[in-house]
Amino acid sequence: MEKTVRVRFAPSPTGPLHIGGVRTALFNYLFAKKHQGKCILRIEDTDQTRFVPGAEKYIIDSLAWCGISFDEDVVKGGPFGPYRQSERKAMYKTFADELLAKGHAYFAFDTPEELDAIRKQYELEKKTFQYDVHTRLNLKNSLTMSEGEVGELLKNNTHFVIRFRMPENFDIVMQDIIRGEIHVNSSTLDDKVLFKSDGMPTYHLANIVDDHLMEISHVIRGEEWLPSLPLHYMLYNSFGWDKPEFAHLPLILKPDGKGKLSKRDGDKGGFPVFPCNWTTDEGEIYPGYRESGYYPDAFVNMLVLLGWNPGGEREIFNIDELSEIFSLERAGKAGARFDPDKAKWFNQQYLRQKSDKEVAEELLPYLTDVSIPMEMLSKICAMGRERVYFVHEIPQDMPFFFKPLTTYCDVTLKKKWKEETPQVIEAVKAVIAGMADFTRENIETQIKQYIETNSLGFGQVMPGLRLVITGQGQGPDLFSVMEILGKEESLARITKSLEAIKNL
Repeated sequence: MEKTVRVRFAPSPTGPLHIGGVRTALFNYLFAKKHQGKCILRIEDTDQTRFVPGAEKYIIDSLAWCGISFDEDVVKGGPFGPYRQSERKAMYKTFADELLAKGHAYFAFDTPEELDAIRKQYELEKKTFQYDVHTRLNLKNSLTMSEGEVGELLKNNTHFVIRFRMPENFDIVMQDIIRGEIHVNSSTLDDKVLFKSDGMPTYHLANIVDDHLMEISHVIRGEEWLPSLPLHYMLYNSFGWDKPEFAHLPLILKPDGKGKLSKRDGDKGGFPVFPCNWTTDEGEIYPGYRESGYYPDAFVNMLVLLGWNPGGEREIFNIDELSEIFSLERAGKAGARFDPDKAKWFNQQYLRQKSDKEVAEELLPYLTDVSIPMEMLSKICAMGRERVYFVHEIPQDMPFFFKPLTTYCDVTLKKKWKEETPQVIEAVKAVIAGMADFTRENIETQIKQYIETNSLGFGQVMPGLRLVITGQGQGPDLFSVMEILGKEESLARITKSLEAIKNL
């Protein structure tokens, strides 16, 4: 009988959620949907020293914006709660005690200062210190002390940690859905801390215990957790528990492919690396995709193709389609290079799918100092959305629709505005004034007719006409622009611009 799929996304509330974390949540969500399973959000806040107020809410809000919903979480609750590790604190000691009783863990009483001194000594000898099978019998722990000594130290509330007792020279054979079979020799690994005297477990113990108690079937997480896999395997063995299946996702790399994508890369390249804006305690704002004008569907579509290949040429998928075709077997092993231009391209595709009215309504909040009738705004947006990546770029790309002309393209004035140009434009103005049908087709027909009849070239008329109508040297189809502006406004602009250019 096939087991029920239960996956979890388990972020730590230590700051804003990187897009690598969002992708991990997305892959878990899609995998659960594909297999009619459950997707759980668990907040791993055992490291209280790194806890950042507001980070948990940011994580939940960001994932909700992406359309990633959970079957069980800190808000909804569920049958395996609580879903915040700090609220599960009381249970972890029992499991640490079980490992101690079985001989798979031990108390260590070395102070941080003592360990630092040992590390420095190793560095002087050009060696690296590791608390492991080779060093532990020379250190202050329950493996080198009598039961009475250990009991006395614990009775006196001496600072301690509980470390995992990694076996000597054992071949750990692991399976990863993406990477296949992995072998590691236990003698190369350190004895990780599992539990601290403040009563809090470390990530490693809490993670394994929670995954077991929450009946997690598949652990889908980032490649950075691959070095922890041998320890996690050994912990499952020590408890005698069935292991979940593991899949470690490839890193998201910098645009140049050299190293993991970071906030610094975003600052340097002018693109976000977080889903939503994050404001630090000092008031510094880290930009997010949401506030930068990206559609959540476009963001998710872009993200899923970083490290996963659906097969075929198609690139545009909504989240429901993705949940039907998603499989971990098509995830890559190599890091996925992030391309900021491709991210914008995805947003452009989703922008082009929207109706003129939808785009106009999305643009309205950006138009604080201008009032344009919705019908006219819809026509502007129909033209503008083919030229931009984001809705808010339309007024920047075609400012002549949104504010009066105050400047004129210098290059056009220098190269295309000749002595006879004002006279030619006046003649075109008369042609426009005589038009009864002010549609794009008729405007084009009559102006072309005027050009041909007077044996003029397009270059003698159109650059100048564009300049007096839009102030620009290039741009969208001018006849369409004129139709949207209307006959009266087009004529008024010609008159005003000819006067303004004459006085330049």
